[in-house]
Amino acid sequence: MAQLSPVLTQATPVQVARGEGVYLYDTEGRRHLDFTAGIGVVSTGHCHPKVVAAAQEQVATLIHGQYTTVMHQPLLRLAERLGEVLPPSLDSVFFLNSGSEAVEAAVRLARHATQRPLVLAFDGGFHGRTMGAAALTTSGAKIRSGNNPMMGGTVFAPFPYAYRYGWTEEQAVEFALKELDRQLVSTAPAADVAAFVIEPVLGEGGYVPTPPAFLRGLRERADRHGVLLVADEVQTGYGRTGTFWGHQHAEGLTPDILITAKGLASGFPLSGIAASTELMSKARPGSQGGTYGGNAVACAAALATLDVVQEEGLVDNARVNGARLLDGVASVSKGVGTVGDVRGLGFMVAVEFTNPDGTPDPTTAVQAHKAAADHGLLLLTCGPYNNCVRFIPPLITTAEQVDEGVALWSKALSDATA
Repeated sequence: MAQLSPVLTQATPVQVARGEGVYLYDTEGRRHLDFTAGIGVVSTGHCHPKVVAAAQEQVATLIHGQYTTVMHQPLLRLAERLGEVLPPSLDSVFFLNSGSEAVEAAVRLARHATQRPLVLAFDGGFHGRTMGAAALTTSGAKIRSGNNPMMGGTVFAPFPYAYRYGWTEEQAVEFALKELDRQLVSTAPAADVAAFVIEPVLGEGGYVPTPPAFLRGLRERADRHGVLLVADEVQTGYGRTGTFWGHQHAEGLTPDILITAKGLASGFPLSGIAASTELMSKARPGSQGGTYGGNAVACAAALATLDVVQEEGLVDNARVNGARLLDGVASVSKGVGTVGDVRGLGFMVAVEFTNPDGTPDPTTAVQAHKAAADHGLLLLTCGPYNNCVRFIPPLITTAEQVDEGVALWSKALSDATA
């Protein structure tokens, strides 16, 4: 009898039977407050009625229409609807299945368009597990270990992680931009760099928001050197940070290529990249395609997801109740000696655990994470040392549910630090 790979380990002990809104119910009937959202995927909550209805209707109409063979209406309607929420200049989209695929599609487009070989990413970024995306990933050793040699043509620059360096945000930004400038005249000559690839908030790397001043610094250097700026919005997109796209916290800035996935279709596999038509046209013939990309059911779910996000005001909800979550988590974490930092944007909040000497404390982080699950609050850990606990509620989470989560987190902290 076959079984799942033994390498697949669960972050929580829950065997889920069903999901409804922000809650999961296990096979024994116990209710769990799900602040993982499928790692940010179920943006409209579990089994939102409008998403369910759209998917059911589409399954009965057309399940799969391979988009380089035939065209189907959900795909065309989704491309048109995304124009309502994308920056106006990003008027061309290409759909795939996963975030990793979209990252690789963005890199391929950047190299084709610029005719340059190098891609520069930033320390702590997570861009996927497939070979090309993993080559851009430094969020933790588990993604790269045993995979060398990685894809060539990748270079890394420091990320302005102020808490890690013990600096102010301004000092961290100044340092990171200076180091980037040095690399552009040394290890990564600017004339050879096709793209800067960055997450508006480090995901697996520790839920560290990218300072707007750093994003603006990247935009200025990209324009000066003819480099394309790629925003990996796989986790930050679709309202999670309290703006529709995470890069919008740097007002007035627009990336050249935007990557989206996760919350795009409320749990159905769908991802995409967006760029200007002029830029997208520079992709070489045959370089964009895929058997399952732009699946009809996934596109129907994505259309319903966008309806729900807009009709229910979920971007504003993430902003308002995300601030409530951050304040609440910070309040109950205050005075806990092993909590070094509490940070976040919107519904991306993290608690970083450190020892008195400032070194990472993954032991307490793991204990707090487990204790939270014991109390019925599902969370995830992250960071290179696995010493951060992250909160990723669905975008529908109410103030009352935020308060419920904070109360459960308070109990978990007490258990973990007793």
